[in-house]
Parts: sequence; C-alpha cells; structure tokens
Amino acid sequence: MKYLCIFCGSAAGKTSKYVELGSKIGELLVKNNVGLVYGGASIGLMGAIADSVLKNGGKVIGVIPQALVDYEVAHSGLSQLHVVDNMHQRKQLMYDNADAFLSLPGGMGTLDEMFEVLTWTQLKYHQKPSYIFNFEGFYDSLLSYLRHSNAEGFIKGEHLDLLQEIKDLNALEKLLLQGI
Repeated sequence: MKYLCIFCGSAAGKTSKYVELGSKIGELLVKNNVGLVYGGASIGLMGAIADSVLKNGGKVIGVIPQALVDYEVAHSGLSQLHVVDNMHQRKQLMYDNADAFLSLPGGMGTLDEMFEVLTWTQLKYHQKPSYIFNFEGFYDSLLSYLRHSNAEGFIKGEHLDLLQEIKDLNALEKLLLQGI
C-alpha cells in the first residue's frame, strides 16, 4: 500500500466546505488503496480526513507531539498513532512514512510542513512528489508569490515545478489511480 501524507488545518475553516472536501478525499484514498499519513489530530480538516479514511476501511498513520496529546487533540482511533517529542520529529516521521505529499487548506503549520518537504526535495534529500490542492482558489495568492519569486530570480524554474497544482477531486483521483 502506498501512503499519501496530507498537510492541512487543524481548524475546520469558516464553512463546512472544507470538512466536506476532507471527507471526499478520505473516500478517494480508500477507493484507490492509498493510506493516509497526517498530523494525528482529531479536530478540524485533519480529523475529517482521518475519520473518512477510517469509516471507509482505510489505514491511517498519525504522528503527533506529546504537547498536542496533552492538549487533548490526538485522534484515538487510528491504525497507528506515533507520539513524538517535538515538531521536528513529527515532520521527519511523517516524511519517512509517505510516498507523496499533498497540501490542503490550512494555516502556518501547513505551510511549514509543505515548504520543508519542498526544500528537502530541492536539496535532493528525497524525490517524492508534492502537490498542492488549490481548492476554490485557496492557494492562488501563494502560487502567485512563488511565480513572482521565480520571475525575480529567487526560485529556479526547476524548483518551482516541484510543487504541482491540483484544482479538483477528478485531478486528485487521476493521480491516485496512477499510484501517486
């Protein structure tokens, strides 16, 4: 089984559309025999995806720092839950268990995880693909910034291409059918 690491918010967003998206993505993962690696939380978009994968019979690996377990946000029903000491260990274990990465709507933590894995790809620490799900234009500004940085000579074109944009569930399903 392949595993997709998903970076996304521990918040649910202002409307139910994000949680609905998470549920649909969870269904697609299971339908295509792809397991989930994620941050281990039971709340927000993160929890919605994990719940959907589990409800549909899929496998979920969660990785969460002890501080968040103490804060009572750890998901208790996962296939595997790894409790680590800090965020650096969390990210390393998530990266090690994944075959590819997908960023969904989220905040600073989502961006931190996405950019670290992209930097590692740029430095050739791994060659796993990274995708950004630009749900309803959520990441338009970020993608514009990256293109601007490229135009200004701060990001090479080959590195800009390391982050592949996905705009809808059909495109995601095609990737999953290809084995990520």
